[in-house]
Amino acid sequence: MSLAALRPGGEDSKRALARALAKLERDPDSAASQALLDEAWRHPRAAVVGVTGPPGVGKSTLCATLVAAWRKAGLTVGVIAVDPSSKTSGGALLGDRVRITTDAADEGSFVRSMAARDRLGGLADQTLAAMVVMRALFDRVLIETVGVGQSETDVAGVADTVLFCVQPGSGDSLQFMKAGIVEIPHLVVVTKADTGISAEKARRDVAGALSLAGAGPDGWPPRTLAISARSGAGVDALMAALEAHRAHLAQEGRLAIARHRQSEGWVREALRERYGTRGLARLAALGLDAALPAGGQPFERLRELSSLLERPR
Repeated sequence: MSLAALRPGGEDSKRALARALAKLERDPDSAASQALLDEAWRHPRAAVVGVTGPPGVGKSTLCATLVAAWRKAGLTVGVIAVDPSSKTSGGALLGDRVRITTDAADEGSFVRSMAARDRLGGLADQTLAAMVVMRALFDRVLIETVGVGQSETDVAGVADTVLFCVQPGSGDSLQFMKAGIVEIPHLVVVTKADTGISAEKARRDVAGALSLAGAGPDGWPPRTLAISARSGAGVDALMAALEAHRAHLAQEGRLAIARHRQSEGWVREALRERYGTRGLARLAALGLDAALPAGGQPFERLRELSSLLERPR
């Protein structure tokens, strides 16, 4: 399956993309899957936004708002909604996909649910692979994590811009400060801003915590915004902040550096999952590690290192 057959607007493109992503989940190491990933990696197009935060904070509602705003601006949007898993089948329960309301007939938007299974980082096993394919097809890619609370930090390894959601009056702002994830988000969004005083208090609390953390690795000082999906208040400011961070990453090679760092982290984690700490130790004994050369392709690198580790001793 080639990227050309999956591009939005083509005949049966949504079904073709759904089939391709299903194959990626089912058989990620097949020659066809790897060829698609290699092609997609060489042609990145979208800005990737990750939305995270505790359960019930309004992530799905915020995602629906973002999709609507981007589509109104004429941008194509791909969404990856990582859902809780069925204990019986292991499949996604599809709760987030139902809540992220989009027009099924709209060829410019696409929503894919993925089951988190037993991962605690808020993402599914094949989220990165799906993101890479969708990043090559759409103008914007949106990733909503499963909503598991304090362990939900994996999204920083796949998104260019991370939004952390806080709900007024719920203690989320305190958990944000306690959880050790204050370094993760580029934007903190206080949802349900129409609650008034409690929303402003939550915004001030989080802004205070962020002021202690300072700028992140890419030199961006995190911002705090309040938004009400019900009234639309704050939506324009959020869209402007997302564009400002995208522009910031486009300067001085920051985006390439951030994505290279993410790729190295993914290769290292994939090797650990496949071969364990002994596999990593054996790799070190061979004088190798998960490092990528400048512009290196992570799927190709994983294949190379896996081939070395699977050779008979």
